[in-house]
Amino acid sequence: MERLKDKIAIITGAARGMGESHAREFVAHGAKVILTDLSEDAGRALAEELGENAFFIKHDVTKPEEWVKVVEQAEQKFGPVNVMVNNAGVLGPIAQTANLKEEDYLKVCTINQHAVFFGMKYVIPSMLKAGKGSIVNISSIAGIVANYGFPNLAYVASKFAVRGMTKATAIEYGSKNIRVNSVHPGFINTPMMVEATNEDGGDALVQIPLGRLAEAKEVSNLVVFLASDEASYITGTEHVIDAGMTAQ
Repeated sequence: MERLKDKIAIITGAARGMGESHAREFVAHGAKVILTDLSEDAGRALAEELGENAFFIKHDVTKPEEWVKVVEQAEQKFGPVNVMVNNAGVLGPIAQTANLKEEDYLKVCTINQHAVFFGMKYVIPSMLKAGKGSIVNISSIAGIVANYGFPNLAYVASKFAVRGMTKATAIEYGSKNIRVNSVHPGFINTPMMVEATNEDGGDALVQIPLGRLAEAKEVSNLVVFLASDEASYITGTEHVIDAGMTAQ
């Protein structure tokens, strides 16, 4: 079923992990997708595999001038953008606050928080041309609770910020038929998660009521829903997908 027919989407961090999964599911559901990432070889290979409805652009999400070019190229390739998935992000160093280097804090917040602002800022004019839009900002359970298993102030700060920015922008643009929601995954079986927790999640599994890591596609199913017209009355909300971790 083409749940995303007539959707033109930008997905950041799309070369691997959750971003790759989102891109695959979007194309499978009928969307035309601009994939962006700094990993050029992997991104181009994925776009080629996905076919004519996928197009890759090398993109540093922390640079506003590159956002301008991405939106321009998206419009030239497929038309005005009506879906934005701000997926690119980093975990950053696991460190207690007093030991966290200033430059590491600023780097994490620039990628995870400021880039989401840039994405919304530069895609909204395109959505206004389209007459409607759906922005899906990927946050984390670290944007719901501060204690999720690791001491990581920068990550928590950036993901709480994304949650608030989502709500503020949803209120501003609801009358323009632009919906903005945040997604808050728990522990997902992606390269970033495996690198952070060593191999298969380790002690993280003890904290998960369902007893397993999620597969990226399980998050993608939620993102597809929020991007689709099935979610036409949903905006300004956080959507937790964490196997019950934050219920404890």
